[in-house]
This record gives sequence, C-alpha cells and structure tokens, in this order.
Amino acid sequence: MATPFVISPLRSRLAFRASQLLKNDAFVCRRCMHQQAKQSNSFRSIRRTPFLEAFTLPRRSVQSRYQSSSPTAQSSSPSSPLGTLSQSISRSSGPSHSSTASSSSWPETSHKSVAYWLLGSAASVFGIVVFGGLTRLTESGLSITEWRPVTGSLPPRGEQAWEEEFARYKLSPEFKMLNSRMDSQEFKQIYWMEWTHRLWGRVVGITFLLPTLYFVVRRRVSKPMALKLGGICGLIGFQGMIGWWMVKSGLKDDLFAQGQHPRVSQYRLAAHLGTAFLAYLAMLWNGLSILRAHRILQNPAEGAKLLEQLRHPSLRPFKRSMAALSILVFTTAMSGALVAGLDAGLIYNDFPWMGQGILPPKREMLDPFYSHTPSPHPDLLWRNALENPVLVQLDHRILATTTFTAVVALWAYSRFNPRVRATLPKEAQKAALGLVHLVSLQVVLGISTLWYLVPTPLAAAHQAGALALLTGVAVLGRRVFVSKRTLRTVQKALERQGSAVGKRTVQRHWTPPAGAH
Repeated sequence: MATPFVISPLRSRLAFRASQLLKNDAFVCRRCMHQQAKQSNSFRSIRRTPFLEAFTLPRRSVQSRYQSSSPTAQSSSPSSPLGTLSQSISRSSGPSHSSTASSSSWPETSHKSVAYWLLGSAASVFGIVVFGGLTRLTESGLSITEWRPVTGSLPPRGEQAWEEEFARYKLSPEFKMLNSRMDSQEFKQIYWMEWTHRLWGRVVGITFLLPTLYFVVRRRVSKPMALKLGGICGLIGFQGMIGWWMVKSGLKDDLFAQGQHPRVSQYRLAAHLGTAFLAYLAMLWNGLSILRAHRILQNPAEGAKLLEQLRHPSLRPFKRSMAALSILVFTTAMSGALVAGLDAGLIYNDFPWMGQGILPPKREMLDPFYSHTPSPHPDLLWRNALENPVLVQLDHRILATTTFTAVVALWAYSRFNPRVRATLPKEAQKAALGLVHLVSLQVVLGISTLWYLVPTPLAAAHQAGALALLTGVAVLGRRVFVSKRTLRTVQKALERQGSAVGKRTVQRHWTPPAGAH
C-alpha cells in the first residue's frame, strides 16, 4: 500500500495541471483573488492619471479634446504639460453636471415627426372648413340647439331621444319661419351634418392637444416651437367657443330683424372662419419651417449660401409685396364670409355687370335703412359696407379683382425683373407661378358660383379655393422669408462642422513621439 508521502507528489502535479487548464483561477483562495484585483486596479489607476496622460498624449490633441469643456479652457491655451494637467483635472470634475443639463435642455431644431403631424393636422382643418361650408349651404348649422362639449359627442339613441331633439329644434326661429313642414326624417339629415361637423372639431382639438403634450414632455420640439404649439391649442379652443357663439346668433329672434331670413350673424361667421384660417396657416407654416430647417441642415454650407441669397437687398421689394399680398388675400376671404353670411351671392347674378352697369345704383349701395343713427347718418358708410348685401357683394368683387391683379403682377415682377429673377431661387419662382394658377382657378369658381345662383358644389369649391390660395401664399412666403433663428442654427452647424474637420485633420497628420503609449 502506497504511503501519503508517495501520493502527495502525484497530487501536486494533478493540481498544477488543472490550474493551468483553468487559467490559474480555480485553485486560488478568495483572499488572494481580492488582493490581486486590488493591486491591478491600483496599477491601472496609476497608469491612467491625468498627470501621465498630459505627458504621453500630444499637446495639440489634449488641447482640442478639452478645449470645449469650460470657458476657462477656451480662453487659455496651455503651453506646457502642467497647463494640460490643470485642464484635465477640471474636465474630470464636471462632466456629470454638463450631461444632465444637456439631457434636460430643449433641442435646437424640432423633430421631423412634429412637422408631419402639423401638416396632417392642417389637412384635417382644411377638410373641416370645407365641410363647415357644406353645413351652412345645406342650412344644417342650426339643427342642434344646445352646446354640450362632452355629452354632445354622442348622437340620440332610440326614437324617444330623437323626438326630444326634434322638439327642441321646433322651438327655434328657423323651424317656425322656414321648416315648419319638416318631418323627423328630414330633421335627421340636417342633424347628422351638424353633428359630424361638431364631432370633427372635437377630433381636431384632441388630436392636436395630446400630441402637443407628448412632444413637449419628450423634448421633441424647440422651446419657441413649444410656445407656438401652445398658442395653436388655445386658438383651437377659442375657435370652438366662437362656433357656438355664432350658432347662438341664429337661435334668438332679437339677434336679427323681424321677418328676415333666420341666419347666423355675418360678423360671427367671419370671426369663426377667420380663426379657422389662422389655425390652419399656423399649422402649415410651422410644419413647413421644420422641414425646411432639416433640409438646410443636411448640408449647412449649401444652406448658408441659400440663406444669404434670400437676404440679398434686391429681394426686399418682393418680400414686402408678398407680405402685402398675404393680407390682401386674407381680407378678400373674410369679405367672402360676409357675402355668405348675408346671402349676398343671390343678388346681381351677373359678371362684370351689376344691373345696368358695372356699379349698382348709389341708392342701393348707400341705403339709409341700414343706418342705426338719425340723419345725417354718421354710420351710413360702414354699416352698408358690412350689412348691405349689395355693397358687400361689390366690395368682394373689387377685392377679388385686386387680388387677381396683384398675384399676376407679383409673378411678372419675379419673371421679368433681371435682378429678382437672378436672385430668387427656382423653388420660389415655381411657387409664384403656382400661385397664378390657383388665383385663376379661384376667379373661375367665383364667377361660376355667381352665374349659377350659388349651387352647393360650386360654392363649397369656391370656399376651398380661398383656403388653397392662402396655402399657395404661405408656401411662397416660406420659401422666401428667412428667420433669424434659422440663421443662428445654420451658423452653429457650420461651426460644429468646422471644428470636427479640424479635429480629424489634427488626428490624421499627428505622429506620436518615440516611446509614447
């Protein structure tokens, strides 16, 4: 039998062989492993101290690495390893604070998804404006006599609920004076039109408010854009209130003259349509602005050249004309709202004549009937301009003709003026030509609507044409005007691009000294 002294060498050999196969970690006690790890960490920490990095790394590389860490480092350029060491120590003491501040700050440019969402919301507003025109043309806007923002989202259920809703409509002036022979089935037709219009308005508000909160909380928008989105949300809510204020004007006898056709106030109708136009233009303008900023930042050098081209002094008259044209187009659209509110399109259905001449008789244009003050009637002019259907239609004709002439003149100026043609970008020239096409189509729709005694399809198309014309003006303006924020963003992008190119050039041409690690 073998003794323990004979077996122990064999056991030692086996243990040594197993430790070699297991990389010397299987048969080491925990205390030894802890001491070994502690020694290796201290060795690594000694080798990676800022002091040694200051001497092993090249001076220019260290300077470019830590120059942007603090204002102190940017102002002083170290000329010795000790200066580089001080910058390294100051850099190592403050990255956590800077990273926290950068993560909680607003981005310089809003995300592209915000632009697509804004353009989709603008398309929804465009649709509800056209549908609202159909609701007015079919005389369905006064079918719902109560404003219930929450419970009104659900239609009547069951015959009893329909009868109660119909009974409330029977108390309105419109039923008593115009629709006294209407049955329940005819009432349901106009009810569904108005209910769909109101539900669409609620959908527009919800689909804009909730994404706004999401984009703001997740910091997907810049700080100015967040304020703009909040303003649009307020405008949408204000639009809903004006809508009920407008409908309310057609439900009371004291808000229109006795014996007159029951209709909503033309002032409130113009305010309702005007706020819808403003909300639409705000969504469209900001969506196009975000997309344009991203397109320019893809190539900051080319974008800077484009922005400088748009700031050329030869384009100043063109820009001023564009601003005046936008006001003219909006004013013409609001005068069309007055025409719709007064049913002024049902008189003098000829063009360009109004009766025996281009102008109607003076007595019809300035009728003392519309004055609310005794002779000499100080309010005669503005009352007739806003409440007399004859003068309201004449004003709309004059404004429409002026708008058409202004658009054609602006295009001709951009086309035949040598300096403007050489400076104006090609995309802006195409937008100006497209604006001519839109205004020509709008004139044809307006004259056709007048000739055929305001049929519903043509009248709705004419209202949609007004918003399409405003869209063309906004697109052209967005391609011409340059905001100061866009200029600052492009300048920062150029500075970052130049700094990155400089760092790559230094790293490419730097040769480490002999013996450096």
